[in-house]
Amino acid sequence: MAITKDSKLKMVFGVLFLFLLTCASWWVYFQQRQADEVKKNNDYLQSELSACKNGPASTTAENNGTNAGATAVPEGRDVLAAGAVAPAEAVKKAVDYVNKSMLSEGTAATSKDIVEANGLYKFSLVVEGKDYNAYVTRDGKLMFADGIPQAIDLDKPTSGNSENNSAEIPKTAKPDVQVFVMSYCPYGLQAEKMYLPVYDALKNKATMGIYFVNYAMHGKKEIDENLRQYCIQKEQAVKYPVYLKCFVSGTTDSEGIGEYAKCLTEAAVDKAKLDACVAASDKQFNVTANYDDKSKWLSGNYPKFDVHNELNEKYNIQGSPTIIINGVEASIGKRSPQELLKAVCGAFANPPAECKIQLSSDQPSSSFGSGTESGSGGGCGG
Repeated sequence: MAITKDSKLKMVFGVLFLFLLTCASWWVYFQQRQADEVKKNNDYLQSELSACKNGPASTTAENNGTNAGATAVPEGRDVLAAGAVAPAEAVKKAVDYVNKSMLSEGTAATSKDIVEANGLYKFSLVVEGKDYNAYVTRDGKLMFADGIPQAIDLDKPTSGNSENNSAEIPKTAKPDVQVFVMSYCPYGLQAEKMYLPVYDALKNKATMGIYFVNYAMHGKKEIDENLRQYCIQKEQAVKYPVYLKCFVSGTTDSEGIGEYAKCLTEAAVDKAKLDACVAASDKQFNVTANYDDKSKWLSGNYPKFDVHNELNEKYNIQGSPTIIINGVEASIGKRSPQELLKAVCGAFANPPAECKIQLSSDQPSSSFGSGTESGSGGGCGG
């Protein structure tokens, strides 16, 4: 039987249809595989980050001292994964970063117990005799550690910890000093005690202020206090230093809440004006709404506090305290008023006479209360 022209066309279109259907099926298959792989990687990284921040319990094998479920990494092991570096090299990079950018002069971190766990290098970060669980990605670019709610970018330039980095800070006629803290962070309180004498000396020569990290690590009391201080500083600025000095040098009650009521009275703060500002700012920045909605918490652990979020993002603020001078993060080796004064005065194009005064070289105590302390300056977050 002869094949007509129409029959031939039908056969051609039939074959073409089957070909296109097959291609579409394969395309869908590979797209699904890719999506599954991305989800798998994202879930894995999230679980590792959460584990680091929550201080995952680890089991120690009786015979060799390595973590159960992890593989000890021998020296000189070949690294097969694309882009990966040797375990010792990745961990050394992480430890070097900690020493250069996160610890004060005279304090050094070390590492031990390097193992491979779920595609990361896990190790113990040792600081002043304490061990902290830490992880570094196999490419040596990111580190996660106990108590730090965000990944640390190990390729971010470090400013050094041996002396103030005022040489890197641009000089201006009127320096802008921004101190980022969490109101209940012990080291944030320490930084504020360092800040207050410098503010008293330079308040008419420099622009200086307290700002807040865009997440809280110390519960609802910190959210409330951040907002309270934000409003006092914004609308009753002349009273804020008096309030802050009272708050940081005071005590706490059985629930760990500072003496804010006493300090409001001592600073003669207009409470009606303060309450109105708190209510308006709460609504403007969704402070309570963000606290109540745990799905929006940072890594599921820390509520957001977005009052100064734009500045946090601009300067890549990760923890409390962080000091920004003329738009550059300043490294203060010892948190004493004299060291901060030197850093700020180094940012003047023409330092004023106030820069010749001598402030205390002692490091204030961390947390609430007066007194001084030695040792390294720590932080909350990072």
